[in-house]
Amino acid sequence: MSLNIDFLDETGELSERDLELVQRLLNFAAESEKVESESELSVTFVDNDRIKEINKEYRNKDSATDVISFAMEEMGEGELSIVGADLPRILGDIIISVSKAREQAEEYGHSYQRELGFLALHGFLHLLGYDHMNESDEKIMFGRQKEILDAYGLKRL
Repeated sequence: MSLNIDFLDETGELSERDLELVQRLLNFAAESEKVESESELSVTFVDNDRIKEINKEYRNKDSATDVISFAMEEMGEGELSIVGADLPRILGDIIISVSKAREQAEEYGHSYQRELGFLALHGFLHLLGYDHMNESDEKIMFGRQKEILDAYGLKRL
């Protein structure tokens, strides 16, 4: 199983170890979720100012957040689906605030790597259609998140 992940670190703060962690975790999650091999997504790492701009522009929320996902498979009104046998599945984009990841790791008392992995996985599950808009969906998504993180070895302390 191998995803095609396009990484962009706008902060210049991520190490090779950080990127490897995200890549391995997302591939592990893709295998767990039975996502087609060679599916594509992008993961962009930004600071709080940049994610605040994105959050305001796309979600009308004037605050920094930790992760935002843009699923390509969510069809908007009037959009046409592009289907082809030899086209890869394009999952979408995940944007992670490195600043928020560091803040939340400290706040929750676990490692920065655990928080980075959590945010990447959270965004990835959104790309696959998971959501937490109501209590029932939240229970399913957060349960799945915990299962994958625990199985991968990124347990919360």
